[in-house]
Amino acid sequence: MVNNIILVCDDDRDIVRAISIYLENEGYKVIKAYNGREAVECVKKYRGIKLAILDIMMPVMDGYEACHEIRKDSNIPIIFLTAKSQDSDKITGLDIGADDYITKPFNSSMLVARVKSALRRYTELGSGNNVSEHIVGGIILNETTKKVTVDGEEVVLTPTEYGILKVLMEQPGRVLSAKDIYRAVWEGDPIGAEGTIAVHIRHIREKIEIDPANPRYIKVLWGQGYKLEEN
Repeated sequence: MVNNIILVCDDDRDIVRAISIYLENEGYKVIKAYNGREAVECVKKYRGIKLAILDIMMPVMDGYEACHEIRKDSNIPIIFLTAKSQDSDKITGLDIGADDYITKPFNSSMLVARVKSALRRYTELGSGNNVSEHIVGGIILNETTKKVTVDGEEVVLTPTEYGILKVLMEQPGRVLSAKDIYRAVWEGDPIGAEGTIAVHIRHIREKIEIDPANPRYIKVLWGQGYKLEEN
């Protein structure tokens, strides 16, 4: 945990200060920014940043645009921390490329737990501790290299997308509810799991399916959940 660098960006300096204290007490190093443009520049400048916490409503560049810019060349976990609490706002944030979405006011313990969970997924994606390989049809997920290939072509997934696909590939043919998947990947209380998982599943389909609208692999059973299988 020590030396993991986290970017905290919010135009409210008191919030940045408070979050920094929570994270520094857990042993993290914090880099501060106060608008989206500063956040993008920090990610480019400090290559050691392992996670970014972004507000949405900020001057100069908002959090949505900042997330979009960061995603152009980085797959670090991004957590939106914002007062925008509508489901449509959450879906927009996840669509743009965020891994998680927390609304204000927030509980400090919950925030730290979500940060730890996101960092764990990111760290595991870059490590080589396991030696297993999962194969379903033309999809190969190699836990040694942390690479995913489809019909021999490598696809680049975010840590969250990788975690979801891994959970599905570990139990091919089994229907997993959104809450099951959320618990396995986030290791937390699956509040709002349905919308969150639906957005990430759509992103995964766009990367592994020839025709995402008529998926070969990831199937949805309405009212039940998702399963991964080959037609």
